[in-house]
Amino acid sequence: MHVPDGFLDVPTSVATGALAAGTVALALRKARTELDDRTAPLAGLTAAFVFAGQMMNFPLPGLPVSGHLIGAVLTAVLVGPWTAVLCMTVVLLVQAVLFADGGLTALGTNVFLMALLAVVVGYGLFRGLVAVLPRTRAGVLTATGIAAFASVPAAALTFVGLFEVGGTVDVPLGTVVAAMAGVHALIAIGEAAITVAVVGAVLAVRPDLVHGAAGLRRGVELQRRPTEPAGALR
Repeated sequence: MHVPDGFLDVPTSVATGALAAGTVALALRKARTELDDRTAPLAGLTAAFVFAGQMMNFPLPGLPVSGHLIGAVLTAVLVGPWTAVLCMTVVLLVQAVLFADGGLTALGTNVFLMALLAVVVGYGLFRGLVAVLPRTRAGVLTATGIAAFASVPAAALTFVGLFEVGGTVDVPLGTVVAAMAGVHALIAIGEAAITVAVVGAVLAVRPDLVHGAAGLRRGVELQRRPTEPAGALR
């Protein structure tokens, strides 16, 4: 999913970069409504987790690009979609500058695919599912898994569209489609499993911190013990 320098032509790179820059600028303002003293540390931890997960790359046969976990839905469900855009952008920027994972001239394209498109598609699907599913832990995790799975092929196939419009590498379009769709179908399964596991773990201990679980109904209500008079024998 990390697009290298020179893989797309200048107009395509500029267009995706402009969309990415505008969205990030908007997210800088909107994220203030999602973050507070409790959730800001979680955003940092989530970004660190996604950074580590994205460093595990899977080479795509026949193409000079790699596939890996995205983490867009994971971040959006935990800390909100606007904060997720910022977290993902920071992760991609650090990877490009310090580890040469994705080209600097293609940074806007990578941000567009993974920090914008994957968040919009994934979180949009998540919100649609939680609106019809029971507002329980199981319902939230079901929506999370489906959304995480869908976000991966959405980003991969959008890349195929960008390549068809502005690809500069002499690789047949059929090869690109086969590589992106086939490998990323498997990656999507891992993406969904990891996302559900992480969100489920946070829900188990601090459901109040999970942005996408606002209004979640507790499966078991705690019963208050009757107050015993002072000095009562046990």
